[in-house]
Amino acid sequence: MEKDHQYLMPAGFGEAELIEKKSKFVGRVWPVETEAGAVGHIEEMRRQHREANHNVYAYIVRGEGIVRCGDDGEPQGTSGLPTLGVFQKEGVTNVCCVVTRYFGGILLGAGGLVRAYSKAARLALDAAGINIMRRWSMLLVDCPYALYERMKIQVETFNGLVASTEFGADILLEVMLPEEETPAFSEAVRELSAGAVEPVVMDTVFRGARVGGGAAGCSGEDLAR
Repeated sequence: MEKDHQYLMPAGFGEAELIEKKSKFVGRVWPVETEAGAVGHIEEMRRQHREANHNVYAYIVRGEGIVRCGDDGEPQGTSGLPTLGVFQKEGVTNVCCVVTRYFGGILLGAGGLVRAYSKAARLALDAAGINIMRRWSMLLVDCPYALYERMKIQVETFNGLVASTEFGADILLEVMLPEEETPAFSEAVRELSAGAVEPVVMDTVFRGARVGGGAAGCSGEDLAR
């Protein structure tokens, strides 16, 4: 699989608040597909928070090759670039972030601003979560109860996720597995079960799954990119 067919993006909307020397920073993160979508979020925040002192923004749009940020009146380099840097460091794309600041009367200095904007963006990204976007094989694995725990270990070993579990005479697992891992996983399952279990590939999809999460981190809809 080409590296370009795998990337990270926010799993959804995220919001977080930070107080620094009486100034309030509110970070908000959205997944976006276009620059127009990013600009729309930025303009909406400006309309909703006209009373704020600053609405600093940063966005990266993978498909259009666009990277932008703005200080919105803060000293140059103290806000927009540090906000953008949070997502570049994490390798997250298709993202828009706005950090809204309400000045509390105490100057933070250049270093303080950099730390505050970076932290607000980081907290908002944490709240949103991160999806890895890639091609996944969707498999059904009809697993005996005696092999259930070992089967889950096999799924984790091959960087997969158990998307659903149905308990009956046996346990039916719906497994999301990186497409390139499917042959090796299937061979490992056959070996584990002495040939009694044969994973069945039902579909191959491009979609998101939560980094560091389980099946609950899967995106709700297949994404055709």
